[in-house]
Amino acid sequence: MGFAHTTWRRSAAVFALAALTTALAACGGSDDDTGESRVASLKLIGTASLPTGTMFEGVEFGGISGLDQATDGSYWAISDDRGGERGTPRFYNLSIDYAATGPVTVKVNRQTYMQREDGSSFPASARTVDPEAIRLAPNGNLYWSSEGNWGTTAATLFQPFVREMTTAGKFVREFKMPAIYNYVDNTTTGARSNKLFEALTVAPDGTVFVANEDALIQDGPLTTVQAGSVVRVTALDPATGAAKAQYAYQLPKIPVDAPAGAPFGPDNGLSDFLAIGNKKFIAVERAFASGIGNTIRLVLTEITDATTNVTSMASLAGSAAYTPMTRKLLLEMPITYQGVKLDNIEAITWGKTLPNGHRTLVLAADNNFTADTQANQFIVFEVLPD
Repeated sequence: MGFAHTTWRRSAAVFALAALTTALAACGGSDDDTGESRVASLKLIGTASLPTGTMFEGVEFGGISGLDQATDGSYWAISDDRGGERGTPRFYNLSIDYAATGPVTVKVNRQTYMQREDGSSFPASARTVDPEAIRLAPNGNLYWSSEGNWGTTAATLFQPFVREMTTAGKFVREFKMPAIYNYVDNTTTGARSNKLFEALTVAPDGTVFVANEDALIQDGPLTTVQAGSVVRVTALDPATGAAKAQYAYQLPKIPVDAPAGAPFGPDNGLSDFLAIGNKKFIAVERAFASGIGNTIRLVLTEITDATTNVTSMASLAGSAAYTPMTRKLLLEMPITYQGVKLDNIEAITWGKTLPNGHRTLVLAADNNFTADTQANQFIVFEVLPD
């Protein structure tokens, strides 16, 4: 096991050629020439957990908030260690192996530090970034997202972003994100602290999609046990790095309330999504109630011709008129599912194809580096296409 420790100038034509020849590898393949994969239902194969406190090359492994399959069958996983916690912000290469009926095994192969534009690593002693998602790019690089860090001073405020890096962690470019996602005051408008870019995916045609976890301040209240909320899904052009459209995704209300006296209230958010077509996705909705546990919903959602492009809408709250992305429940896993106590699921990716030709999905949990009640959980499903 080894330790792995510029401006965007490619032309649109060169990028388009790379995307055309490698997009299927980046999104895990497809069932037909449209790039769309059929997903009718899911069958649990098995689970594996690495205990909180697992050390790798002197650094605690954990906080896995993003996961994507590499072209060689291994997996890229990103930790949401911000710096100032367990170590330098980093990502991993993992081996996740399983047969059609299990068992599931997980091995950490290497860890790599994400680099800033100047080639230095993000500091290990201060919160300057909040890594949340990672995806393989069509050209073999990696896309990754950060929720940034809310602070009341210039020294502690860092805006969210989506960036491209090499598999060695070297900075390549930053996408041009709409200013609506920026932190302003954490009260009256803009982003809410720790509620931003959890979800990131790449469509078969190369389009990059990113979404905030829960509502922007101007788009209404956060989810509650009485009412849901709405988040914005932004389509990014991989050639220009700019946003080309934006859509609304409606989160349902929190399914389970926290008991009286809980240290913090319940929540619900869009913790990740996976493109299964150019405009079709499996969304991961993760709801948590302190003292009770996690409810995980996997949802089929689509951008149709009727879905409103909300780019020009300053607010999605109240009487704002728009048609959101469709939403169809694929699988609901309440607290314990088929004997598995669900953890804080924040990542989803395609896994390997089984001998019967069926594809698989791999989910991963962010353990929050909490030793007593959480673990680095991985869950594998067989995809039943019909």
